[in-house]
Amino acid sequence: MSDYFLRTSRLGFHTWSESDLALATILWGDPAVTRFIGGPFSDADVKARLSRELDTWTANKVQYWPIFLLATGEFAGCAGLRPYKSDLRICELGVHLRPAFWGRGLAEEAGRAVIQFAFETLHANALFAGHHPANAASQRLLAKLGFQFTHVELYPPTGLMHRSYLLERPTNDNI
Repeated sequence: MSDYFLRTSRLGFHTWSESDLALATILWGDPAVTRFIGGPFSDADVKARLSRELDTWTANKVQYWPIFLLATGEFAGCAGLRPYKSDLRICELGVHLRPAFWGRGLAEEAGRAVIQFAFETLHANALFAGHHPANAASQRLLAKLGFQFTHVELYPPTGLMHRSYLLERPTNDNI
């Protein structure tokens, strides 16, 4: 794929389409990927999740976009945004990587690109993110990205209280 709307040094971001069910299944059908977000997911769950991403794109022009390695074209996972508190212009940031791509710094690279896109292109006021209480990797990622812990809140897909964070839009003084 060469029609990426967003690029980093190693990653290209594309938008999901209805023809991407096989990619969605590779990602969200993997119990290792979904263990902290309410998985494992059935084929029907994956199809419904892809449909939600498509609907989010149609309604809000954001989604957890599929990401690919620029060097090889390999599908690495997804990273992106979804509405969180639209009235306050706050989006939720999320990153889901396939296990073969863990430990390479790709989540941080993708997260930084999404943050820049959110603030510079979408003019978001802040970004929200949360993580499963046992997901230490996500906790470290959010700290690297500059998110500040704010509270815990119930995440219905897991039925657990997840740690929640906010990253406010940089002021001109901080840019």
